[in-house]
Amino acid sequence: MLDPKLSPPDEGLIRADKAAAGWAVSQGLIPYERAVEIMEARVGAIAQGEAQELVWLVEHPPLYTAGVSAKPHDLLQPDRFPVHATGRGGQFTYHGPGQRVCYVMLDLTARKRDIRAFVSALESCVIVALQAFNVKGEIRPGRVGVWVPLRNTGGQTDEAKIAAIGVKVRRWVTFHGLSLNVEPDLEHFKGIVPCGISEHGVTSLVDLGVPVTMDEADHALRRSFEAAFGPLKTVAPPL
Repeated sequence: MLDPKLSPPDEGLIRADKAAAGWAVSQGLIPYERAVEIMEARVGAIAQGEAQELVWLVEHPPLYTAGVSAKPHDLLQPDRFPVHATGRGGQFTYHGPGQRVCYVMLDLTARKRDIRAFVSALESCVIVALQAFNVKGEIRPGRVGVWVPLRNTGGQTDEAKIAAIGVKVRRWVTFHGLSLNVEPDLEHFKGIVPCGISEHGVTSLVDLGVPVTMDEADHALRRSFEAAFGPLKTVAPPL
């Protein structure tokens, strides 16, 4: 399924001449609050030079998260799933089974103290990973995340979001990160206005007719992350 001929990432992505960051994949559904606790502790340890950088891949049970810019009226079904307030940037998002969440804990002091460049690098990671499945991901001015063009039944071109990005930075160490829709239940997104955008919908690799497994998505993401951020070393997940 994977296409070995990936296009190179955009120029200016953030690499560091230092020890490889960890790459960890958790099995099963990880409770959101526990994941945040682990990230908080890890970020503090990285900032102190006491822990290795880490990219941590998880799936969560169905839930909604509210970023610092979330608007209450965008929570359309407040009783449907648990709602978690979070300090990351952005508005409301959904997490659930079939969606790959990547928590990215990297030290920008050792790389480049540029949050905008970091977010752009995450978007490029998704775009390059999607190329492995012959899916064209695109960015849109003024909208964080990755979009794919669609053609509706009338022959007109529309678009839908396939990956959301929301980050937080503390002492120049990043956390939270991105979510890629591999095969989530897209109906679950109807409880919110995803990222505050009502004009366009959301999609997934499987919904696009690309039967990708989570392992295949992880493999493509790892390759794109290594191209952007440097070597990664497989480590045991923190949970």
